[in-house]
Amino acid sequence: MEVKRERETYENLSELYAIIKATEKLEKAYIRDLISPSDYETECQKLIVHFKTLSASLKDLVPSIERFADTYKMDCSAAVYRLVTSGVPATVEHRASAVASTSSSASVVAECVQNFITSMDSLKLNMVAVDQVYPLLSDLSASLCKLSILPPDFEGKVKMKEWLVRLSKMGASDELTEQQARQLHFDLESSYNSFMAALPSAGN
Repeated sequence: MEVKRERETYENLSELYAIIKATEKLEKAYIRDLISPSDYETECQKLIVHFKTLSASLKDLVPSIERFADTYKMDCSAAVYRLVTSGVPATVEHRASAVASTSSSASVVAECVQNFITSMDSLKLNMVAVDQVYPLLSDLSASLCKLSILPPDFEGKVKMKEWLVRLSKMGASDELTEQQARQLHFDLESSYNSFMAALPSAGN
């Protein structure tokens, strides 16, 4: 039993090492335009999810990823930044900073509308697995939070946070039941209507 646990620990450590190395290569490929932004974002998101899961299970053994990288002389500063400090792909980071730097909230409004429509459309296409729904609702929630004209208790913000908490307790491959999918679509539609109604008065 002890040997088996030890082997699992070594396998997890080698997987952590491999994820950091792969992220470093991906970051360099993106910087050099060797990979398209959409392919980069998809792959980076996968690595970040794997990394978070693995580093959480190894937190007692590897309390500091920076020290882990130093110990094994990995020279992976871009990967450490992406996985530990940032936690989101560079493409997402750039979009967020572009929105933050704009003086008008028009781009954020457009982003919110796009995220609402994408989320509703994906449900209509029966994309109901947790790992399909969660990123869309996460993007929507983040874009709603960027819009300062919406109060903290705005219906869409509250409902999306509730759904994200619910989904985070499920497995990535779990699927929403038909009833859950209908409820989520209803909540999205209701929040979208409230959002559109809030805009004219807020924009004046």
